[in-house]
Amino acid sequence: MLSGLLADSHLTPLELLPARVGMNAAKAGFPQVLIYLGDLQRQVLQMLTGEGVRAEGHQTQLPIQGTVAGRAFQYGRILPAGPAQEGGRDWWVPLLDGTERMGVLRVTAAHDDDRAREGMERLASLLALILHSRRESSDLLARIERVKPLNVAAEMQWKLMPPRVYADGRVVIAAAMEPAYQISGDAFDYATDGPLVHLSVFDAMGHDTAAGLSANLAVAACRNTRRQGGDLVACGEAVEAELIEQYGRRRYVTGILATLDTRDGTLSWVNRGHHPPLIIRDGRWATHPQCPPAHPMGTDLGLDSRVCREQLQPGDRIVLYTDGIVEAGGVGDAQFGLERFTDLLIRHHADGLSVPETLRRVVHAVLEYHDDQLRDDTTVLFCQWLGPRPDPTEEAADLSGVPEAGRPAAAAPDRSAP
Repeated sequence: MLSGLLADSHLTPLELLPARVGMNAAKAGFPQVLIYLGDLQRQVLQMLTGEGVRAEGHQTQLPIQGTVAGRAFQYGRILPAGPAQEGGRDWWVPLLDGTERMGVLRVTAAHDDDRAREGMERLASLLALILHSRRESSDLLARIERVKPLNVAAEMQWKLMPPRVYADGRVVIAAAMEPAYQISGDAFDYATDGPLVHLSVFDAMGHDTAAGLSANLAVAACRNTRRQGGDLVACGEAVEAELIEQYGRRRYVTGILATLDTRDGTLSWVNRGHHPPLIIRDGRWATHPQCPPAHPMGTDLGLDSRVCREQLQPGDRIVLYTDGIVEAGGVGDAQFGLERFTDLLIRHHADGLSVPETLRRVVHAVLEYHDDQLRDDTTVLFCQWLGPRPDPTEEAADLSGVPEAGRPAAAAPDRSAP
């Protein structure tokens, strides 16, 4: 099944992929496979249809909240899609690209045993890799991930950003931007560099396409300087220089530029006129480390940038965010506020949820508070430090079942489920 699908995938356009998946899966005892992908806001799962696919009797869109398919997506577990039938049983199988939750598969399995579950997991893993390889070249895949049109600024921002989820044995990173379809001046970035993990968030002045261009310029200047060996201060100065060259002093960008040394948990950061980071520790309390801010990038006010440091403990979660999440008013113009935001983070952390699922729930709580009418861009970036990297000569730890690892468990089905 896997070798046949891999061989077919090299020259298969996306619209034929569901049919090729079904053809190869049938050889392994899976007579039907349906592909559902999550939208940008991770609120619904939408079916990837195509030529030669029969999906009669199945919904093409499913809500993530309140459905078995959604539970499989949220918790990363194979779950039964219904009672066993004479011809087999249907299962919801999480579709994971490494640690990023792309969606779920609805798989009809002729048998219910360990071998069948292993086959479903491997099929989902290979299919996730194939779909990921199509992301940059497929408009069809882009449309499936949207439930409404993006504005031009949002089109730029989503293409600029790195994947929304990343994890290895050292860190788990997850990020979200809202309003997902109308984002303008916010941006996030991260990258690994040996033992270092670079993190940043930017908030550009304004709420228009020009704000999006400023944010794009800030990310590009920061990346370019960093990749030439520049430190945090140099990255901030490079962003300022580019903004002044392009706009004079008419536009500015605030931001946090940070680096985490995964060998010992040292977090270093520079504050360029932005909200300081939050650190969630032990799932019970939060710290608000302070760092004297320099002026926003692009204003050239002459304030020196200072590199500040904080010592993390294994399991700590760093939270970088833009002002839209705490300052925008909700019903009656009451601000969501830093205290409410912090309490929400701690409550979901204490629930033992993975980093991506915690972020999804926090962002949806903010949207609900604002009645889905955000007045400012809202961006949140989580990074959890798991601890020093283990000795490479030792057997790698299995993180698949650890929620804090950010990689949902591929556990056996819950046979008590309906």
